This record gives sequence, structure tokens and C-alpha cells, in this order.
Amino acid sequence: MSDSPQFADLYRPTHDEAARQQFVGALKGFLNGPLEQQLAAEFEHRIDPQFRDAHGRAPATRDEVDALFSESHLYQLWGAAVYESQNLMWDTVDETCRRLLPELERRYAALSDGSRLGSLELDDELKLPEPIRSVEIHRQPGGYFGEEDTHGLLTGLRYFGTVELYRAAKGLSTGAAAGEPGMGFYIIAALQRRFPELAPKRVLDLGCGPGTETVAYARTFPDAEVWGVDLSAPFLRFGHVWAEDQGLPIHFRQTDARQTGFEDASFDLIVSNILFHETGDDILPDILAEARRLLAPGGVMLHVDVPYQAHRTSLTKQQTNHWQVVNNGEPYWDGFAKLDIDSEMARAGFSKDQRFADYDPLGQGDMLVFGASAAP
Repeated sequence: MSDSPQFADLYRPTHDEAARQQFVGALKGFLNGPLEQQLAAEFEHRIDPQFRDAHGRAPATRDEVDALFSESHLYQLWGAAVYESQNLMWDTVDETCRRLLPELERRYAALSDGSRLGSLELDDELKLPEPIRSVEIHRQPGGYFGEEDTHGLLTGLRYFGTVELYRAAKGLSTGAAAGEPGMGFYIIAALQRRFPELAPKRVLDLGCGPGTETVAYARTFPDAEVWGVDLSAPFLRFGHVWAEDQGLPIHFRQTDARQTGFEDASFDLIVSNILFHETGDDILPDILAEARRLLAPGGVMLHVDVPYQAHRTSLTKQQTNHWQVVNNGEPYWDGFAKLDIDSEMARAGFSKDQRFADYDPLGQGDMLVFGASAAP
């Protein structure tokens, strides 16, 4: 495909599409920033004193103030506006995606001539866990498994087109343009600060989604064999054409991160980006155990995820996060936030001197960075 511009270069919203997307981004930024700050002030000046008057103590958990938040007109306004902003995000980005979909389908079809650098392994018999199979995560139309078009490429294209817009609105922007693997390079920077000498020969990206971030590992470690695995066949088809279009030999496999099918001790680097807050807390231990099985001597596992653990998050933020669980397609968020991730890694068999869990800065906030090294 070197005879034509890369699809990344073609993914450019028109003037009107860009204007609408910028409006949605600004709206979501206002709701996640200034309006949430007003909610925090209301908690401080009304909800917290009201609870103290009734109970003679400060509230200890989000559950204790849920009813008081639910009565707040400001909280109701915030929730209604966040819900509608999510609709607007999908609607506006969808215009760009549908306009470019025929070209993406043409490029995918062109891969059938056998001139592939990487590979794509799909499993029609794979059992998809609930609720991720049937819930529209992030309220993405069709969820992660919808196949509205011939190859389901629209599913990956939609996610690809919204992720940086959504991240920027949360104050966690990497500064990357749509299609650039900003989080992938963020993960590599986090890795190299901790393990500067690591030069992996095989890399595994767990829950790689549409492969946008996987590209960063192939670019950074050009001599390594890079694999991305995910449950979603539509995401992986998109990732495959995305990587091939850039001349990158990335291998994609549809499989469960709990049971990948790879041989023991076969990867020097295992990474993930926001996998675990989209994974049931009952599944997470099995994924960590699988990563430990796959990690080669001297290898490193490093994961990046949301930083909203309850011990460091205000009750107001816990409340707005819980709203996302109930209303905005985030069924696993609460469960992940309640976990002690260091204890989970210990349960998976990583010793105290092997594992780490920190918070690295990103944009106006930070991200949870955790993982472990394997003994050489």
C-alpha cells in the first residue's frame, strides 16, 4: 500500500466535521472540569454538612451520600449533560468515519492478495464474557463486537476516531493527533524510566483494541516480534489493516487474555492500556496469572490504567465515576477502583521485590502504572 497515502493521513475531518467535534470536546471538557468542580463545592458546602448534621460524623463512603447527590439539581444537570455529550461525540465522529469507511474497506480487501507483513488470527468459536459481550462499552454504537458493515471495520474506526477526543476532555491528553499512538509512547516512556536496559525480542499487547497503541511498540522495537490480542474481531481487523498500511509486521490474535494460547515464558515485554478497568475484578487475577506464565526470565510486565482508586479519590469524584458505571457504559469501573492492585499482583505470584505500582503524570492528571519484572 506504499503507492497511496497512509490511512492515518486520510483521517482528516472536514472543516464542518472538525468544528462539531471541537464543540463536543469543549463541552465534555467543561462538564469534566468546571462543572465537576462546582459539584465538589456543593458537596463541601451542602451535602457534607447535611450528612454531618444527620449522623454526627463525616461520610466515609460514596454509598452514604449517593441519595444526597441524587437530590441535587446540579448533579442532575451534570448527568444529563454528560449523557448527551456522549451521544454527540459518537454522532459527530460517525460522520467522519462513515465518509472514510469505503476507503478503509478497500484497503482491507487488498490484503487478501497475500502481501501481508503481519498476521490476523480470528476465532469464531471464542466465548465472549459477559457483560462486555452485550454491553455497549462507553455506549459506543454496537459495542466492541458490532459488525454493521461487511467486516466490522466501522467498529474499530469509531473507537479510533473518538479515543483522543475523549481522553483530552478528561484532562488526560497525550497531545497526539487522531491515529497517533500517544498512549503507546506514554507506556514506553514509563517502561524506559524503570527499565532503561530492556530490549525485548517479543512484545505482547493485552487488550490491544483497534491496535492504535500497538503501533508504538513496533516502531520503538523494530527488531521485536509484536503481538496484539483482544476479544473483538472487528477491532483486530481494523488493527490489522492499520498496521499493514504503515508497513509494520504486527500479529493480531483474537483470544481471551486469561488464556492466550501462547507458550510459557515466551514474551520479554507484556503491556496493556486501560485493559483492567474494562475487565471484571473476578477476571483480573487470571489475566495477571497468565501474564506471569508468559513472562520470560528477565522480562517485564507493565500496565497503565485509570487512577481513580478510592483511597486517593474524593467522594465527589467517586460519585461521578459511579454515574459512569450506571449510565455511560463503564460496567467494570467500580470493581477495578476498589482493588488493591499490589495485592492482586502478589496473588498472581510476583514477589515484593519484583512488583511496582505508581502514579505517573499525564496531562492535568495522572495514570496508574503497575507491573512486575521476572527474575533472570
